[in-house]
Amino acid sequence: MTDTKKPTIEKDIIEKPVAAKAPSGKYIYALGRRKTAIARVKLFANGSGKMTVNDREYKEYFPNFVWSENLEKPFEVIGQQNKFDVVVRVLGGGPKGQSEAARLGITRCLVKVNVDNKTILRAAGFMTRDPRAKERKKPGLKRARRAPQWSKR
Repeated sequence: MTDTKKPTIEKDIIEKPVAAKAPSGKYIYALGRRKTAIARVKLFANGSGKMTVNDREYKEYFPNFVWSENLEKPFEVIGQQNKFDVVVRVLGGGPKGQSEAARLGITRCLVKVNVDNKTILRAAGFMTRDPRAKERKKPGLKRARRAPQWSKR
């Protein structure tokens, strides 16, 4: 006997929101990091310029102009704004670190597409991974370097 479960209560049939559908086909993959943020980027050739971040439209995910511009800049620098579709999965960190990690991932993908892009993107400053991260707290201090207030008596 096959035991098939049929939904009997209305709450079993509640529709979940459908995530943005990722383009199918071959893609180029790269990883970008910044502070504690990690961005996994998939670049699809022959696209229409659609960019999604964590299954949302990138301007919705990064409402600040500077953050959303970080994803657009690598394409503007090489002059290929609407030739690729981009799907980014980002986790950790804050929005600024996430957008800069995504920018590095996109840049690395564009270099894999065409090696000649590397000199242009490096001149724009997009190829360098920013190594700055928060320094760890030391024992006996309030923060990484902040000592407790000294009192004479």
